[in-house]
Amino acid sequence: MAIAAQRRASIAQRLILTGLLLALPAIGPQAQSIHAYRDANGQWVFTDRGGSPGGAQGDTHTLPRVPETLHLAVERSEAGAATRLTAVNECLCAITVRVAITESDLADIPRGKRYSATLEPGARQLIVEAHHDEKARPELQFLWSAALGSPEAAHKPPRPYRAPFTVGTTFRVSQAYPDHMTHVTPDSVYAVDIAMPDGSAVYAAREGTVINVRHDSFRGGVASAMADQANLIEILHDDGTIAVYGHLHWDSIRVHIGQHVALGEYIADSGNTGFSSGPHLHFAVWRNTGDADVSVPIQFAGPGATALTPVTGLELTAY
Repeated sequence: MAIAAQRRASIAQRLILTGLLLALPAIGPQAQSIHAYRDANGQWVFTDRGGSPGGAQGDTHTLPRVPETLHLAVERSEAGAATRLTAVNECLCAITVRVAITESDLADIPRGKRYSATLEPGARQLIVEAHHDEKARPELQFLWSAALGSPEAAHKPPRPYRAPFTVGTTFRVSQAYPDHMTHVTPDSVYAVDIAMPDGSAVYAAREGTVINVRHDSFRGGVASAMADQANLIEILHDDGTIAVYGHLHWDSIRVHIGQHVALGEYIADSGNTGFSSGPHLHFAVWRNTGDADVSVPIQFAGPGATALTPVTGLELTAY
């Protein structure tokens, strides 16, 4: 299914379902108790409610809440008689920010006006400035979105992608282009869902640098409220495209932001977190088109020097 790579407006959460990256709420240091038990099939089940079906006993864990490392924002500031909107990019890759003014008392920033800017990693950039009566605080409301990666990126993998699981094993592709059961937005059209049991090892399909992770969610389901609950890893490739590995198992991620990962490196375990109807791995490669991150077609390495185009129902083996 489609995943949500986390961030929200004055919030920073980019939802794959919407293709938007809104601003992200601060996460406090509080902890949450969760309970775990094994179901009839021997799979671990995590819940925030005590006990388990039938009264079976389980283990209690403490789930830490830590501040989000990745920070993207559009900030409003006041300096005397000036109102400013400034974009902030603390990602390890370039981003494109788009701002839409929805309400405004400022003549220099009228309602309906749109702005766009591309920021290099670690940059702050003034989007717009307007002057007004110094004693006033004018009405100004806006929406913003961001696409990760340079708009100059071109998808040029040096070889077909490695199937992202253990060499010699085979898993079924449960959804791939041109089927669109849940892959209905530009960032998921060419995504590949692979039916992998909960806890299966996930390996890097291509080398790159980790630019975003989430590991603290244990929830999954088909309700829309689950859209921002997927554990994930995002990896920047040397051609400027970005791979996303989604629905990962709770607290299984073995990499961190800024880390370089090699082709075939063990990075996490598959899971069933976020907007998901069952355990699987959601894998996609994105390119920033200037408006949003859009998925691109991919091929996996087959036997010998062959390349396989993923289709629904394909029995995919890792080589």
